[in-house]
Amino acid sequence: MAKRWYIVHAYSNFEKKVAESIREQAKQRGLLDKFEEILVPLEKVVEVRRGRKVDTERKFFPGYVLVKVDLTDDVYHLIKNTPKVTGFLGTDKKPMPISDAEANRILHQVQEGIDRPKSSVTFEVGEQVRVADVFSKVA
Repeated sequence: MAKRWYIVHAYSNFEKKVAESIREQAKQRGLLDKFEEILVPLEKVVEVRRGRKVDTERKFFPGYVLVKVDLTDDVYHLIKNTPKVTGFLGTDKKPMPISDAEANRILHQVQEGIDRPKSSVTFEVGEQVRVADVFSKVA
């Protein structure tokens, strides 16, 4: 059976922990060959905090982990019984794989986020700011 992309729903802010836990359990149970990729879709973001640029990561899909896997019964139960996993995207009994086109779109988004970090500027109340440039739109 060919490996397909599935979306695993995890507790928010535990996506990396879930991905690592799935890898470890697969290794322990000798199922690592069934997995091709386990991915938490992230993008790099440059934020300005208190006047300093800080590189951070932002999740494209908080609460979700993408897994490219040959979904056998053993693999299904391994993922389903991983702590902090609430289930798969799809019906409860039958996980639905996403299309290759959708998976490629997500992977392209992730790659683009790595290649060109986006800037996210946030200000706190009371923080002093200095306007360095003004953009005006000519009608």
